[in-house]
Amino acid sequence: MNIALFGKDFSGERTPFFKLLLESLISANAQFLMYKTYFEQVRNYLTLPENITLFTNHSDLPITTDFIFSIGGDGTLLDTLPIVRDSGIPVLGINMGRLGFLSSVSKHEIDQAVAAIANGRYSLETRSLLLLSEPASLFPDLNYALNEVTVFRKEATSLIVIQVFVDEVFVNSYWSDGLIVATPTGSTAYSLSAGGPIIVPSAENFVITPIATHNLSVRPIVIPDKSIIRLKVVGRHTKFTLSMDSRMAIVDQSYDLVIRKAPFGLRLVQMEGKDYFGTIREKLLWGLDIRN
Repeated sequence: MNIALFGKDFSGERTPFFKLLLESLISANAQFLMYKTYFEQVRNYLTLPENITLFTNHSDLPITTDFIFSIGGDGTLLDTLPIVRDSGIPVLGINMGRLGFLSSVSKHEIDQAVAAIANGRYSLETRSLLLLSEPASLFPDLNYALNEVTVFRKEATSLIVIQVFVDEVFVNSYWSDGLIVATPTGSTAYSLSAGGPIIVPSAENFVITPIATHNLSVRPIVIPDKSIIRLKVVGRHTKFTLSMDSRMAIVDQSYDLVIRKAPFGLRLVQMEGKDYFGTIREKLLWGLDIRN
Protein backbone atom coordinates (compact mmCIF):
# COMPACT_ATOMS: atom_id res chain seq x y z
CA MET A 1 0.00 0.00 0.00
CA ASN A 2 1.56 3.27 -1.17
CA ILE A 3 0.36 6.44 0.57
CA ALA A 4 1.16 10.04 -0.42
CA LEU A 5 1.01 12.52 2.46
CA PHE A 6 -0.08 16.02 1.47
CA GLY A 7 -0.37 19.11 3.65
CA LYS A 8 0.16 22.85 3.54
CA ASP A 9 0.80 24.03 7.09
CA PHE A 10 2.29 22.32 10.13
CA SER A 11 2.55 23.54 13.71
CA GLY A 12 3.81 22.12 16.98
CA GLU A 13 0.42 21.13 18.35
CA ARG A 14 -0.06 18.76 15.43
CA THR A 15 3.12 16.82 16.23
CA PRO A 16 1.57 14.00 18.32
CA PHE A 17 -1.13 13.38 15.71
CA PHE A 18 1.33 13.26 12.83
CA LYS A 19 3.58 10.96 14.85
CA LEU A 20 0.55 8.69 15.38
CA LEU A 21 -0.10 8.73 11.63
CA LEU A 22 3.46 7.66 10.83
CA GLU A 23 3.36 4.90 13.45
CA SER A 24 0.02 3.65 12.10
CA LEU A 25 1.34 3.57 8.53
CA ILE A 26 4.46 1.67 9.59
CA SER A 27 2.34 -0.83 11.58
CA ALA A 28 0.21 -1.37 8.45
CA ASN A 29 3.38 -2.03 6.39
CA ALA A 30 2.51 0.95 4.21
CA GLN A 31 5.04 2.77 2.09
CA PHE A 32 4.65 6.53 2.19
CA LEU A 33 5.96 9.61 0.43
CA MET A 34 5.47 13.27 1.24
CA TYR A 35 4.77 16.59 -0.40
CA LYS A 36 8.12 18.38 -0.35
CA THR A 37 7.15 21.72 1.22
CA TYR A 38 5.13 19.88 3.88
CA PHE A 39 8.07 17.57 4.58
CA GLU A 40 10.33 20.59 5.14
CA GLN A 41 7.92 21.92 7.77
CA VAL A 42 7.32 18.63 9.56
CA ARG A 43 11.00 17.75 9.93
CA ASN A 44 11.44 20.80 12.18
CA TYR A 45 9.34 18.94 14.75
CA LEU A 46 9.85 15.25 14.02
CA THR A 47 12.67 13.02 12.86
CA LEU A 48 11.68 11.70 9.45
CA PRO A 49 13.40 9.09 7.27
CA GLU A 50 16.19 10.69 5.26
CA ASN A 51 15.47 8.56 2.22
CA ILE A 52 11.74 9.33 2.09
CA THR A 53 10.44 9.93 -1.44
CA LEU A 54 9.24 13.48 -2.06
CA PHE A 55 6.91 14.93 -4.66
CA THR A 56 6.21 18.54 -5.64
CA ASN A 57 3.38 18.33 -8.19
CA HIS A 58 1.19 15.94 -10.13
CA SER A 59 3.89 15.02 -12.63
CA ASP A 60 6.24 13.44 -10.09
CA LEU A 61 3.56 11.65 -8.08
CA PRO A 62 4.20 7.93 -8.73
CA ILE A 63 1.51 6.10 -10.68
CA THR A 64 1.74 3.36 -8.04
CA THR A 65 0.22 5.68 -5.39
CA ASP A 66 -2.84 3.99 -3.89
CA PHE A 67 -4.13 6.89 -1.75
CA ILE A 68 -3.41 10.51 -0.94
CA PHE A 69 -3.91 11.55 2.68
CA SER A 70 -4.84 15.24 2.89
CA ILE A 71 -3.73 16.45 6.33
CA GLY A 72 -5.34 19.70 7.41
CA GLY A 73 -8.80 21.11 6.78
CA ASP A 74 -11.15 21.35 3.84
CA GLY A 75 -8.95 23.99 2.21
CA THR A 76 -6.04 21.56 2.21
CA LEU A 77 -8.20 18.89 0.60
CA LEU A 78 -9.26 21.33 -2.13
CA ASP A 79 -5.58 21.90 -2.84
CA THR A 80 -5.05 18.18 -3.46
CA LEU A 81 -7.09 18.53 -6.65
CA PRO A 82 -4.20 20.06 -8.69
CA ILE A 83 -2.07 17.13 -7.48
CA VAL A 84 -4.58 14.36 -8.16
CA ARG A 85 -6.16 15.83 -11.32
CA ASP A 86 -7.70 13.06 -13.43
CA SER A 87 -5.51 10.27 -12.06
CA GLY A 88 -8.35 8.69 -10.07
CA ILE A 89 -6.18 8.34 -6.94
CA PRO A 90 -8.53 8.31 -3.92
CA VAL A 91 -8.16 11.06 -1.31
CA LEU A 92 -8.67 10.66 2.44
CA GLY A 93 -9.12 13.89 4.39
CA ILE A 94 -7.69 13.95 7.93
CA ASN A 95 -9.13 16.95 9.70
CA MET A 96 -6.66 19.05 11.67
CA GLY A 97 -8.78 22.17 11.17
CA ARG A 98 -12.17 23.30 12.39
CA LEU A 99 -15.28 22.43 10.39
CA GLY A 100 -14.13 19.58 8.17
CA PHE A 101 -16.98 18.69 5.81
CA LEU A 102 -14.58 17.04 3.35
CA SER A 103 -11.88 16.00 5.81
CA SER A 104 -14.06 13.40 7.42
CA VAL A 105 -11.50 11.62 9.65
CA SER A 106 -10.70 13.48 12.85
CA LYS A 107 -7.18 13.61 14.22
CA HIS A 108 -8.35 11.31 17.03
CA GLU A 109 -9.38 8.61 14.52
CA ILE A 110 -6.12 8.35 12.61
CA ASP A 111 -5.05 4.87 13.74
CA GLN A 112 -8.54 3.41 13.17
CA ALA A 113 -8.69 4.97 9.69
CA VAL A 114 -5.31 3.59 8.62
CA ALA A 115 -6.26 0.13 9.90
CA ALA A 116 -9.61 0.28 8.07
CA ILE A 117 -7.94 1.21 4.78
CA ALA A 118 -5.33 -1.52 5.20
CA ASN A 119 -8.14 -4.05 5.67
CA GLY A 120 -10.37 -2.71 2.89
CA ARG A 121 -13.09 -1.42 5.22
CA TYR A 122 -13.93 1.73 3.31
CA SER A 123 -15.89 2.94 0.30
CA LEU A 124 -15.13 5.41 -2.48
CA GLU A 125 -17.40 8.31 -3.37
CA THR A 126 -16.89 10.20 -6.62
CA ARG A 127 -17.54 13.94 -6.37
CA SER A 128 -18.40 15.89 -9.51
CA LEU A 129 -16.26 18.83 -10.64
CA LEU A 130 -16.98 22.06 -12.49
CA LEU A 131 -15.04 22.74 -15.69
CA LEU A 132 -14.39 26.25 -17.00
CA SER A 133 -14.30 25.53 -20.73
CA GLU A 134 -14.17 29.19 -21.81
CA PRO A 135 -12.05 31.24 -21.74
CA ALA A 136 -9.50 28.44 -21.89
CA SER A 137 -6.55 30.79 -21.32
CA LEU A 138 -7.44 31.69 -17.70
CA PHE A 139 -6.47 28.43 -16.04
CA PRO A 140 -4.90 26.43 -18.89
CA ASP A 141 -4.33 23.13 -17.07
CA LEU A 142 -6.29 23.70 -13.84
CA ASN A 143 -9.65 24.78 -15.20
CA TYR A 144 -11.78 22.68 -12.83
CA ALA A 145 -13.12 23.10 -9.29
CA LEU A 146 -14.51 20.82 -6.60
CA ASN A 147 -16.56 23.40 -4.69
CA GLU A 148 -17.52 26.32 -6.87
CA VAL A 149 -16.84 28.83 -9.58
CA THR A 150 -17.54 32.34 -8.31
CA VAL A 151 -17.76 35.74 -9.99
CA PHE A 152 -17.21 38.80 -7.76
CA ARG A 153 -17.35 42.50 -8.37
CA LYS A 154 -13.80 43.88 -8.54
CA GLU A 155 -14.79 47.35 -7.38
CA ALA A 156 -16.55 47.91 -4.07
CA THR A 157 -18.46 51.01 -5.17
CA SER A 158 -21.24 49.39 -7.21
CA LEU A 159 -23.04 46.13 -7.81
CA ILE A 160 -22.02 43.78 -10.58
CA VAL A 161 -24.60 42.73 -13.19
CA ILE A 162 -24.32 39.12 -14.34
CA GLN A 163 -26.47 37.64 -17.07
CA VAL A 164 -26.96 33.89 -16.72
CA PHE A 165 -27.83 31.49 -19.54
CA VAL A 166 -28.48 27.75 -19.08
CA ASP A 167 -28.18 25.75 -22.29
CA GLU A 168 -28.37 29.14 -24.08
CA VAL A 169 -31.74 29.94 -22.49
CA PHE A 170 -31.71 33.26 -20.62
CA VAL A 171 -32.33 32.78 -16.88
CA ASN A 172 -31.89 36.19 -15.26
CA SER A 173 -29.76 39.30 -14.83
CA TYR A 174 -28.38 39.27 -11.29
CA TRP A 175 -27.64 42.64 -9.66
CA SER A 176 -25.48 41.56 -6.74
CA ASP A 177 -22.04 41.38 -5.17
CA GLY A 178 -21.41 38.25 -7.23
CA LEU A 179 -22.65 34.83 -8.25
CA ILE A 180 -21.72 31.27 -7.26
CA VAL A 181 -22.03 28.15 -9.40
CA ALA A 182 -21.57 25.26 -6.96
CA THR A 183 -21.37 21.49 -7.08
CA PRO A 184 -23.17 19.32 -4.51
CA THR A 185 -19.87 19.24 -2.61
CA GLY A 186 -19.71 23.05 -2.71
CA SER A 187 -23.32 23.40 -1.61
CA THR A 188 -22.15 23.28 2.02
CA ALA A 189 -19.43 25.88 1.44
CA TYR A 190 -19.76 29.47 0.16
CA SER A 191 -23.13 28.78 -1.46
CA LEU A 192 -24.62 27.73 1.90
CA SER A 193 -23.39 30.97 3.49
CA ALA A 194 -25.09 32.91 0.69
CA GLY A 195 -28.42 31.16 1.31
CA GLY A 196 -28.13 28.25 -1.10
CA PRO A 197 -29.60 24.79 -0.48
CA ILE A 198 -27.75 21.70 0.71
CA ILE A 199 -27.45 19.15 -2.10
CA VAL A 200 -26.44 15.57 -1.35
CA PRO A 201 -23.22 14.48 -3.10
CA SER A 202 -24.96 11.84 -5.24
CA ALA A 203 -27.42 14.36 -6.71
CA GLU A 204 -26.66 15.13 -10.35
CA ASN A 205 -27.15 18.86 -9.97
CA PHE A 206 -25.45 22.21 -9.73
CA VAL A 207 -26.77 25.25 -7.90
CA ILE A 208 -26.60 28.91 -9.02
CA THR A 209 -26.53 31.15 -5.95
CA PRO A 210 -26.41 34.98 -6.05
CA ILE A 211 -24.36 36.80 -3.42
CA ALA A 212 -26.19 39.66 -1.67
CA THR A 213 -28.58 40.21 -4.56
CA HIS A 214 -30.30 43.59 -4.80
CA ASN A 215 -33.57 41.98 -5.89
CA LEU A 216 -35.01 40.25 -2.85
CA SER A 217 -37.31 38.00 -4.90
CA VAL A 218 -34.33 36.30 -6.55
CA ARG A 219 -33.45 32.92 -5.05
CA PRO A 220 -30.85 30.20 -5.71
CA ILE A 221 -31.79 27.77 -8.46
CA VAL A 222 -30.86 24.10 -8.84
CA ILE A 223 -30.17 22.82 -12.37
CA PRO A 224 -29.13 19.45 -13.86
CA ASP A 225 -25.37 18.99 -13.96
CA LYS A 226 -25.53 18.11 -17.65
CA SER A 227 -26.42 21.76 -18.33
CA ILE A 228 -24.00 24.23 -19.88
CA ILE A 229 -23.90 27.53 -18.01
CA ARG A 230 -22.82 30.80 -19.59
CA LEU A 231 -22.16 33.91 -17.50
CA LYS A 232 -21.87 37.36 -19.05
CA VAL A 233 -20.89 40.42 -16.99
CA VAL A 234 -22.47 43.64 -18.28
CA GLY A 235 -22.72 47.24 -17.12
CA ARG A 236 -20.10 49.60 -15.79
CA HIS A 237 -17.64 46.95 -14.57
CA THR A 238 -14.88 46.55 -17.15
CA LYS A 239 -13.18 43.82 -15.10
CA PHE A 240 -14.32 41.29 -12.53
CA THR A 241 -12.80 38.68 -10.23
CA LEU A 242 -13.20 34.99 -10.93
CA SER A 243 -12.37 32.23 -8.44
CA MET A 244 -12.22 28.47 -8.87
CA ASP A 245 -11.98 27.07 -5.35
CA SER A 246 -8.76 28.74 -4.11
CA ARG A 247 -7.48 29.93 -7.51
CA MET A 248 -8.31 33.48 -8.62
CA ALA A 249 -7.97 35.65 -11.71
CA ILE A 250 -9.00 39.13 -12.88
CA VAL A 251 -11.08 38.85 -16.04
CA ASP A 252 -11.98 41.40 -18.69
CA GLN A 253 -15.70 42.01 -19.17
CA SER A 254 -15.40 41.12 -22.86
CA TYR A 255 -15.10 37.44 -21.96
CA ASP A 256 -18.10 35.20 -21.37
CA LEU A 257 -17.62 32.34 -18.93
CA VAL A 258 -18.77 28.88 -20.01
CA ILE A 259 -19.07 26.28 -17.24
CA ARG A 260 -19.98 22.61 -17.49
CA LYS A 261 -19.42 19.34 -15.67
CA ALA A 262 -15.87 18.00 -15.90
CA PRO A 263 -15.39 14.61 -17.59
CA PHE A 264 -13.78 13.20 -14.42
CA GLY A 265 -14.42 13.47 -10.70
CA LEU A 266 -12.53 13.41 -7.40
CA ARG A 267 -12.70 10.13 -5.49
CA LEU A 268 -13.02 10.55 -1.72
CA VAL A 269 -12.46 7.77 0.80
CA GLN A 270 -15.39 7.24 3.16
CA MET A 271 -14.98 5.30 6.39
CA GLU A 272 -17.44 2.67 7.54
CA GLY A 273 -19.99 3.98 10.00
CA LYS A 274 -19.91 7.52 8.62
CA ASP A 275 -22.64 8.96 6.42
CA TYR A 276 -23.38 12.32 4.83
CA PHE A 277 -26.38 13.18 6.98
CA GLY A 278 -24.48 12.31 10.14
CA THR A 279 -21.74 14.69 9.02
CA ILE A 280 -24.31 17.42 8.34
CA ARG A 281 -25.88 16.98 11.78
CA GLU A 282 -22.48 17.09 13.45
CA LYS A 283 -20.95 20.00 11.56
CA LEU A 284 -24.06 22.22 11.41
CA LEU A 285 -25.12 21.32 14.96
CA TRP A 286 -28.55 20.15 13.87
CA GLY A 287 -30.69 19.06 16.79
CA LEU A 288 -28.36 20.65 19.32
CA ASP A 289 -30.47 21.60 22.31
CA ILE A 290 -29.16 22.40 25.78
CA ARG A 291 -32.24 20.59 27.14
CA ASN A 292 -30.94 17.28 25.75
